[in-house]
Amino acid sequence: MPRDGQDLDQTSAVILPDLLATTAAALPPLQALLTAAKDCVRDKVTVDGRVSGALVEAEQTAAHGLAWVATYVEALAQMQAWAEKLDADDQFGEVEQLIHQIAFGEYLWQLYGGIPMNQGEILRLQDIGLTQDQMRGLMEPAVQTLTQSGNTQAARLRLVDLMQERQAEITVGRSGLDEELEMIREQFRRYSIERIEPEAHEWHLKDELIPMEIIDELAEMGVFGLTIPEEYGGFGLSKASMCVVSEELSRGYIGVGSLGTRSEIAAELIIAGGTDDQKEKWLPKLASAETLPTAVFTEPNTGSDLGALRTKAVKDENGDWVLNGNKTWITHAARTHVMTVLARTVPDTDNYKGLSMFLAEKTPGTDAEPWQDPGISGGEIEVLGYRGMKEYTLNFDDFKVKGENLLGGEEGKGFKQLMETFESARIQTAARAVGVACSAMDEGMRYAQDRKQFGKSLINFPRVANKLAMMAVEIMVARQLTYFSAFEKDEGRRCDVEAGMAKLLGARVAWAAADNALQIHGGNGFALEYKISRILCDARILNIFEGAGEIQAQVIARRIL
Repeated sequence: MPRDGQDLDQTSAVILPDLLATTAAALPPLQALLTAAKDCVRDKVTVDGRVSGALVEAEQTAAHGLAWVATYVEALAQMQAWAEKLDADDQFGEVEQLIHQIAFGEYLWQLYGGIPMNQGEILRLQDIGLTQDQMRGLMEPAVQTLTQSGNTQAARLRLVDLMQERQAEITVGRSGLDEELEMIREQFRRYSIERIEPEAHEWHLKDELIPMEIIDELAEMGVFGLTIPEEYGGFGLSKASMCVVSEELSRGYIGVGSLGTRSEIAAELIIAGGTDDQKEKWLPKLASAETLPTAVFTEPNTGSDLGALRTKAVKDENGDWVLNGNKTWITHAARTHVMTVLARTVPDTDNYKGLSMFLAEKTPGTDAEPWQDPGISGGEIEVLGYRGMKEYTLNFDDFKVKGENLLGGEEGKGFKQLMETFESARIQTAARAVGVACSAMDEGMRYAQDRKQFGKSLINFPRVANKLAMMAVEIMVARQLTYFSAFEKDEGRRCDVEAGMAKLLGARVAWAAADNALQIHGGNGFALEYKISRILCDARILNIFEGAGEIQAQVIARRIL
């Protein structure tokens, strides 16, 4: 319903006339801006016609800023594609129009005035090297119309009014996906509401592992074999379906939404780099969750510098391998059955060329006795959030791995094999970020409606409503960028840039949504008993794992240059 003093003519007037034509006209100036930004940064980091890694590092602000500009341009292009598809299907309703208009109004202004790379670093176009004359390319009539009249308080308040009217709908605004994918979404949304949300906060507060009962139920629903080919016992579904499932499970609890990530990474490694025997042995067990995997890549002093890994694997007289070294930040390590371990096998190497990947079998442990096999030990890392699987350090001390479990049967291919999984892993992480952002919005909406101050609900105060409106808008932007990267992957096209953009933006959107939802809660948001305290902790990890935001921006910049 319209707010007090607001009539229907006023609410409909907030949508710009010829909205789709106006937003379409704003895209060519953005492409021209991106081209100019590329040229500026390329001039800074090129030596003898080649991009210099040392100069990209020295010019990180400009290079990473370019990545953010490119991400914004791609995000708005995908919002336009989403809007035009809905319009063609006669589904571009008032909610969708408001989301589209506000997104363009806000992101165009940020492109001109400053993009928040995080809460303490604002990227301005002059940091890239653009001149005022080059920036004046954004002074096109369509851009000016959207920046002046797109993201207005009236538009935001109208969107929130509609959000309240339509709370029974699963998403704020139509996703643009087909009916089959929306049926999958509905199934997993129901499951999250019934089985995850009532228990998740207790699991978090007690720092408990997600019960095996939940894992068994997810296995029955096909979560672990979602994208594994049917010939190996999976469902052979699209990466887009993985996004929807990850999104809705993470909306319930990121720990549950992340259970499938372990299997996704392991399956991708084996599908891309495994021998036929390895595929036949491992993929059906991963698909059924008979085998639970964990990824063992990171080391204490290497972080994102995987080429500097020191864990070694040496072949013994029987043709088996012996692992020695230390690993850290290993998720779900204790009760899993197989570890995908990256280790150095080529002597006298100190870069990625000497690394190999292993499918190292282990015995699942318990809380009391996490390590059951000789040669492996470790300890739990206590963490703020993302708790349902637990994090561990691992120590290998002459840990034995069968010779047949060298991935692909060939040494020195481990880093390349791992790189082939990064697209899917980052798409899935972007989907998890969208889910976490949705859970923050859910909690923020609920509290803003229920909590009364000064004689009315918090949601009736414009700055509270503004926060909720921007959550809905940015969630849709991140969602469309994520789906686009998934579609590219499904079509067999290289999409490391698109996946990286989706993850980069999605992580920031999740953190902003969680932070603003906690602000809506006021002091209560700081109390452990309120779910938003957990969601804030869970959201914070998204900009760190699967490629920290800085690394993500570096990779995007290097690729687009």
